[in-house]
Amino acid sequence: MGLFERYLTLWVGLCILLGVLLGNLVPGVFQFIAGLEYAHVNLVVAVFIWIMIYPMMVQIDFSALKDIGRKPKGLVLTLIVNWLIKPFTMAALGWLFFKVFFAGFVDSESATEYIAGMILLGVAPCTAMVFVWSRLANGDPNYTLVQVAVNDLIMIFAFAPIAAFLLGVSNIQVPWETLLLSVGLYVVLPLGAGAFTRHRLELKGGGRPVDVPGVEASCVDAPRVDSLRIDTFVNRLKPWSVIGLLATVVLLFGFQAEKIIAQPQTIVLIAIPLLIQTYGIFALTYGAAKAMRLPHNIAAPACLIGTSNFFELAVAVAISLFGLNSGAALATVVGVLVEVPVMLSLVAIINRTERLFGSGRV
Repeated sequence: MGLFERYLTLWVGLCILLGVLLGNLVPGVFQFIAGLEYAHVNLVVAVFIWIMIYPMMVQIDFSALKDIGRKPKGLVLTLIVNWLIKPFTMAALGWLFFKVFFAGFVDSESATEYIAGMILLGVAPCTAMVFVWSRLANGDPNYTLVQVAVNDLIMIFAFAPIAAFLLGVSNIQVPWETLLLSVGLYVVLPLGAGAFTRHRLELKGGGRPVDVPGVEASCVDAPRVDSLRIDTFVNRLKPWSVIGLLATVVLLFGFQAEKIIAQPQTIVLIAIPLLIQTYGIFALTYGAAKAMRLPHNIAAPACLIGTSNFFELAVAVAISLFGLNSGAALATVVGVLVEVPVMLSLVAIINRTERLFGSGRV
């Protein structure tokens, strides 16, 4: 494990502070970068997320994808948590905290908007960052891809009706440009680049391997040479992947630095139920994975997908329904801010408890 990954939590903490500091010192710079977006997807952040995801995409073995259907337990667990549990627990926690516990701290209208923002986060399972969390937790890259792909497919049909039901509105227009652009940038594009790279790293015709420094080219065992070559290439990219993560953290906190300083109490109030939801869903999914005897590399992504969120989609819908400066939009932004440090803590828990899970097939 390299220097970046060994002290990743420390680097993230420093980047959070750096983002808030720079966002207040040079707000114009961050406003300019924030304006470089299309369909509520910031293109600069998209580039950094792409850098994070690309190494994991290189690891995906398309020949193994056909076997996922033979071991569906992890996929079933993910879908049950994401679509039958998570949206409803998020709505319940939002109501409990802002209509009961925090009723004396916020007005009724703001409370309703905060709850709405939380609901939108709960109905949008993660598409992009989960690849990063899965890699850090040694998750199966092939299985993670299938879980994300199936979730995205279901989201097309289920997001609007579930959100409309929980928000109590008659109609929600799904921001298709945001959804499709995000899937394209965060899944299709890096997946295609990863597949192309993997193909270039594999053996060429005649059994002669492509030259990759650090890999013995004369080895007879071609599959093993392929694996070594791919691992060597991915390991070289790891520092860049972590740099992409840290740069994303700086930007996300820089974008919202003024709000963090101006409304610290509100940020904390929104963060409390979001943290309880995240750790609660994780505990539920992780416990279920253990009871189902899922191997660690399947249990890890199953838990992480259920706890992280598709924040671009949630933010876009919140803005379209309630306005840019609404409490709902603020709540989705707080979801973005707490996600990185919280997900890193969950990755640490998963890695430290790996011995509790098997390593065989589902």
